[in-house]
Amino acid sequence: MVMIMNKLLKSILFVMAVIVNTTTNAKTNAEGNLDSKQQAIVRISALTGKGDLSKLKIELNAGLEAGLTINQIKEAVMHVYAYAGFPRSLRGLQTFMAVLDERKAKGINDVTGVEASPINDERDKYERGKAILEELTGIPETGPKTGYAAFAPTIEVFLKEHLFADIFERDVLTYIERELVTVSVLSSIGGVEPMLRSHLNLCLNVGLTPNQLQQFVGVIKSIVGKKEAQAAQKVLDEVLESKEQN
Repeated sequence: MVMIMNKLLKSILFVMAVIVNTTTNAKTNAEGNLDSKQQAIVRISALTGKGDLSKLKIELNAGLEAGLTINQIKEAVMHVYAYAGFPRSLRGLQTFMAVLDERKAKGINDVTGVEASPINDERDKYERGKAILEELTGIPETGPKTGYAAFAPTIEVFLKEHLFADIFERDVLTYIERELVTVSVLSSIGGVEPMLRSHLNLCLNVGLTPNQLQQFVGVIKSIVGKKEAQAAQKVLDEVLESKEQN
């Protein structure tokens, strides 16, 4: 009887250990990887920036199936224009409209999602944008302007007022999601390594992990191409090496 009880106890402990181990692994995977919605945002943003509309159509459907709302996808595609221009963004929106019409014809009713909240901040747009940039970088915007901001002060105003106030301030997407949109577009268009480096640093600042950014590069490779992924990987390696040294 005692032997039977011991065997039963061992079996119970073994099952409990398996359950705990499985749960822990699942939690680790969930915390250590980009989720399906985040990966969909990367694919949609990269293809919109690249202008590959045939692939984009497929990924727009996949993004809706992954649980992104209509407004989240619209917001991501609109965000693209700040980095790839209005033509790419507008073509992306037109493609999305066609996808939604096709899905509706099939009887698929996708979730619209929340609209952007009203802005009740009484500060002017420059100050609001400046505050958001400080939040993203963790660095106070003080001291004299340098680089392009000193050379062309007007574009620095545009950057604060429009990019970080008008766009980043909209809460349909989180800062993490907006940075994923940004690095996806920058990786897809290429030739903008300094900006990609800055935004990969911002990705780390807002909570993305090195592992998630490595996964991001893998998504770029699968959806855009090896050349673009290699360029993004090089910049990411530099960013992570700099973080380790500091």
